[in-house]
Amino acid sequence: MNGLRPWLAGLRLTLVLWLLSVVVASLPLLTLAPLLAPAQAEGSLLRRDGVVVGSRLIGQPVRSARYLQGRPGLHPHRAPADPELAARVAAAAALWQQQGMVAPAPDLLLDSGSGVDPHLSLAAARQQLPRLARERGLPPDVLERLLRQAQAGPWRLQAIEPVVNVLVFNLALDQFERADPPRAF
Repeated sequence: MNGLRPWLAGLRLTLVLWLLSVVVASLPLLTLAPLLAPAQAEGSLLRRDGVVVGSRLIGQPVRSARYLQGRPGLHPHRAPADPELAARVAAAAALWQQQGMVAPAPDLLLDSGSGVDPHLSLAAARQQLPRLARERGLPPDVLERLLRQAQAGPWRLQAIEPVVNVLVFNLALDQFERADPPRAF
């Protein structure tokens, strides 16, 4: 019986700690989250006409030339010295150069660390504006204004450049085309 006592004490302690960490700490947070931050509790989903089209936090692949293209994704991570990575970057650069970009921004060629980054640098987004102007028949200054409106960051004390959420910008493009453009007075 003496050998069983430490095991029972350990089991009781485990159950008490589990109750404290799961029930006492987590459940109230899960209950309050939808009340305090409903959009974040739902996954920061973006909707168009009531239909979920994506998340503000996860980059989605875009194939149409009528939209801003995000970072490449869903590739296995490679070391910088890996020849396969060099070949993949060279192929991506060649595709962008066929579209008229002499020196594509790095985030148009390389995956993000997570592979699902929803943001692009302003430089990478601006490089795509001539194609978007051609495809959509919009003046470049209108696209630049939409780009500035979709710009985010730098956040707090982070020393990063401003970025553009690709999905937010693309939805703004669609919304702009659906709405009557404002008339100049």
